[in-house]
Amino acid sequence: MNPSFSSHLINDVFGDPGLFVEVRWSKRALLFDLGRNDALGPTRLLRTGDIFISHTHMDHFIGFDALLRVALGRGKTLRLYGPPGLIANVQGKLHGYTWNLVDGYPLTITVQEFHVQTIRSATFLATDGFQCHNAPDLSLIRRESGDRFHVLDDPMLTVEAVTLNHRIPSLAYSLQEQFHVNINKERLREAGLPVGYWLKEVKQYLWQGKPDTFRFRATLYHEHHKEERELILGEIRERFVTISRGQKLAYVVDARYDEENETKIVELAQGADIFYCEAPYLDQDADKAQDRYHLTARQAGVMAKKAGVRELVVFHFSPRYTGLGHRITAEAQEAFQGS
Repeated sequence: MNPSFSSHLINDVFGDPGLFVEVRWSKRALLFDLGRNDALGPTRLLRTGDIFISHTHMDHFIGFDALLRVALGRGKTLRLYGPPGLIANVQGKLHGYTWNLVDGYPLTITVQEFHVQTIRSATFLATDGFQCHNAPDLSLIRRESGDRFHVLDDPMLTVEAVTLNHRIPSLAYSLQEQFHVNINKERLREAGLPVGYWLKEVKQYLWQGKPDTFRFRATLYHEHHKEERELILGEIRERFVTISRGQKLAYVVDARYDEENETKIVELAQGADIFYCEAPYLDQDADKAQDRYHLTARQAGVMAKKAGVRELVVFHFSPRYTGLGHRITAEAQEAFQGS
């Protein structure tokens, strides 16, 4: 099975935090945190429409300017999600520049910040020099059990979050594919059907919950000719499609280790295929980690084990361990894989 999400850390384990997730087959990407992101380059930044901010300490937000710069003049909408105060932080960034020549630019920036009971939203338009347009508050709906809440609902995927204690609210996120759609290309060839864009449309119809009786027109590009054909979704699903469990990623940064945070993190990351978790400190410096509201490598490994994740990736190492990154990774993996 080819995974739908291709994910990697933007920087090395000592660099600014940030996770780039490409949604395969769709020319779409998601960003978790906006630390320094020059390594992505303009092409990958421009694929990004949805950006999930943990909090706005400098090493998690300084990359906003780079994203803004490549998006200017493009017909894009940037959608940012994050903790209380994000709207004011974005507004402050935008007010740091002069915008007298962008009234013809089509860029839109929307921001949602998640409070205990409400969601506050604002829109910034290049056409009026990025003035702040506030929208009415919405009610924040949490799951019936636990502390998770929905941040983004999409036919293909869902992003959920929990609020962690970092002496300020810091959001941790999970990304869950609704279900995975696998196409049997060998059966397609046997039936004389080509691989092509029409299969992306089939996947979208399945994620959207279209009924088996749904009819659609597909453009089929054969080797020497093009064909227009009406197809029935249920027949395509039954003959060529396998539905399986969707992929899940979790992203946790900047939180102290205490009972409440651990419960939230384990719940959020439960069953994740990849758990990206900060580990700034070795456990020998657990007191300092506690004082700085961060995790140790061992604590990250313990929570990954409790959450039953398949793979643990630790990052956001403190520079005090420069040259000793292998020790942090080893400590986390020992706690994760050990008894």
